[in-house]
Amino acid sequence: GIGEEEASKRLDKKIGKALEDPNVSSLLLGAILLEDELYVKRKNSEIADDPVFLLSDEIIGMAIAEVIGGTYARFEFTRYDQKKPGILSILGPFLDDAVAGLIAGCTSRLYSESMGSM
Repeated sequence: GIGEEEASKRLDKKIGKALEDPNVSSLLLGAILLEDELYVKRKNSEIADDPVFLLSDEIIGMAIAEVIGGTYARFEFTRYDQKKPGILSILGPFLDDAVAGLIAGCTSRLYSESMGSM
């Protein structure tokens, strides 16, 4: 395997490359704008508390993960979405899923490439 420092460098490079993709960047921008509109400007609405019937935040996260890392990344996204490690625990409902999708896609792709399957 590779060391932690090398893995960190490779992941950083993958994230930078993913952000160059207009599909990824537009989904991230959409999450940022939705976060602002639905959870800041409409904080007294029925959706301000991230109700269970609001699924679009998860859909954005899954889409970002899958654009970057394919089908396997969707499963990795689910792990990040459920555990919310690190910064994910303090981000809002749309941003936590968008960033989880970015990380899941990049880590999944990095793993696949290191295993020689891509």
